[in-house]
Amino acid sequence: MYQLKTKETENSVIEFIENVDQPKKREDAYRLLDIFSETTGYPAKMWGPSIIGFGSYHYKYATGHEGDAPLVGFSPRKAKISLYFATGDTAREALLEQLGKHTAGKGCVYINKVADINEDILKELILQSVQFLKETYPAEE
Repeated sequence: MYQLKTKETENSVIEFIENVDQPKKREDAYRLLDIFSETTGYPAKMWGPSIIGFGSYHYKYATGHEGDAPLVGFSPRKAKISLYFATGDTAREALLEQLGKHTAGKGCVYINKVADINEDILKELILQSVQFLKETYPAEE
């Protein structure tokens, strides 16, 4: 049976950020930690070895594949900072157009540094993603 690689862990978010090699990237990671924490209201948790996630949801696809994932998150990687938002909502694309300097893959948005983006739009993206995922995958009572 397929096992998810990215699971919530008990590892320390602060310890992870402190081990980021580049001082500017470490500073940006702390700024993102503040923005994501304040915007979501969720505590930061490590997901796998390198993703800082906020909140969680349980998904189940038509194929039967299911699992848990953070509602939103980020990772200060060596090359760029990865931002994780929900995909599939047209509001995401409109917000990305206003975000600032970034590139986008299927599920990730990549930035070089926080100074390159509009923090207010980042907060809107975070809120939009959380709301979209909560509506798409409502918690089972």
